[in-house]
Amino acid sequence: MAEDKLQEQVALFRYGIISDFVNLPPGSRGLYAQIKKKAGRNYVIPGSRRTRVAEETIRSWLKKYRKDGFDALLPKERTDKGETRKLPLAVSDLLLETKEKEPELTVPLLIRKVRASGKVPDDVRMPRSTVYKLLARHGLTRKTKPANDHRRFAYPNAGDLFMSDVMHGPAVRKGDGRKRKTYLIAFIDDATRVIPYAAFAHSENTTAFMEVLKQAVLRRGIPMRLFVDNGSAFRSHHLSLVCAKLGITLIHARPYHAAAKGKIERWFRTVRMQFLPMVSEKQMLNLKAINRALWTYIETEYHRSPHRSLGETPLDRWAQVGEKVRYPEPGDDLDDLFLFESKRKVQKDRTVSLNGMAYEIDASLVGETVTLRYNPSDQGKEIKVCHNGRFVQKAKLVDIYANCFVKRDRPSKTIEALDPEKTIDHERESRPKQPVNFSRISQVEKGDGYV
Repeated sequence: MAEDKLQEQVALFRYGIISDFVNLPPGSRGLYAQIKKKAGRNYVIPGSRRTRVAEETIRSWLKKYRKDGFDALLPKERTDKGETRKLPLAVSDLLLETKEKEPELTVPLLIRKVRASGKVPDDVRMPRSTVYKLLARHGLTRKTKPANDHRRFAYPNAGDLFMSDVMHGPAVRKGDGRKRKTYLIAFIDDATRVIPYAAFAHSENTTAFMEVLKQAVLRRGIPMRLFVDNGSAFRSHHLSLVCAKLGITLIHARPYHAAAKGKIERWFRTVRMQFLPMVSEKQMLNLKAINRALWTYIETEYHRSPHRSLGETPLDRWAQVGEKVRYPEPGDDLDDLFLFESKRKVQKDRTVSLNGMAYEIDASLVGETVTLRYNPSDQGKEIKVCHNGRFVQKAKLVDIYANCFVKRDRPSKTIEALDPEKTIDHERESRPKQPVNFSRISQVEKGDGYV
């Protein structure tokens, strides 16, 4: 399971590198220059100590994705798996000691100097990549800090970029009658300032964020890029996976760089100044009421009022530049695509546990590892069970009282009789035998059966 998770993380990393290019037509002008720019950056690569990716590698990933989709980015098993590639401890110490004494030595010169010392056996290999990883691990490589570059930007077309963030909201009553703090999760289109969707929630976790994202996609289409903060909900594995499947480039803002999210922060300021002061006590009764009031304000006031930066209303600008927006196809099942996934091993009692609840699985999967696909907001409802990448069944909660009256399936053990079409049940044969009536043996002809 750990290996499968690492492979998926590697595939998501590769998609993050090429995500800026997947929606460009092949042979686009400037593509090679953009790839070269990507190859010149440092990265944190899952499962590897390398920090750079070659241009040829990026082009091969892009070609694979265009041909076979996200699954083509999953790494293949190494042919040299199991063989050691580590340097001997004495050689590693010698390399580090030499580098500390002469920090200006490059990796090739360092290897040559250590080899010339006569302290390294001739059969010991010192690949440049391995030596570089050793030096990087001990902080002996020189790194240059790029200069900060702050510039105002704007995309030309609707759907080019959605920006999202979370604002702390007022306390609203929950189902139990007690007041609880809310969080406003919102999306804004960069080119038009249209709000694809926004909603208050009692949490800012991944479950709440994904529900708002799904509604934004349903209402205003699939964005080319999604620009988010660095919170736990925005760094979740599930968000990265959904964006990769939808062809969305997921972009994270630099830490402590609030200026990059100026558009969504400015809209939050508008909400605090224009919407929240006008909310009545009746509209603060629960989430449903305050969200209804919020969306009424967005559609009737905000979208229809001239925006200072645009010089026109957000809806008018959307009508002008919204021709290239990608909308979900009629056959696309977004509810299924947004389902969360968890791997579980089926226990001997045919159950799996998910979020403290036990679900009943088919007996044929006992001992197997299955993938559970579910919506966290629908606790206790049916969940989808997949095995080896294929849908198997829908699992329900275990009814322990009903199971008291269910007859258990017991596989019968049989052997072939003299007649191939007949079988003898071992369970019946294991019963105590009755005394044989020898007077009837003569009546049974040889080969007709058993006594």
